[in-house]
Amino acid sequence: MDWIILFIGSICEVGWLIGMKYAQGFTRLWPSLIMVFFMAASVGCLGLAVKTIPAGTAYAAWTGTSIAAATLVGVYLFNEPTTFLRLGSIGLIVL
Repeated sequence: MDWIILFIGSICEVGWLIGMKYAQGFTRLWPSLIMVFFMAASVGCLGLAVKTIPAGTAYAAWTGTSIAAATLVGVYLFNEPTTFLRLGSIGLIVL
């Protein structure tokens, strides 16, 4: 169950990213509130997961899945580039 909570936290991290993009530096109210909600949910899920999952393992899984999902969202939702250098660099970070 804790791995599911950790995965939900990773998805919330992507919601945090989307909210951050649309908040435009906290200049738009609703996207800013959505961003803060997903930020709290993401970190909250991580906090719940580390009750039984070792902290280093949980953090690595949380950030790794968040990076992969955020990259996909960036490419498909925000039309970010998919160059070899960019994707290769992200891959090295995840490794």
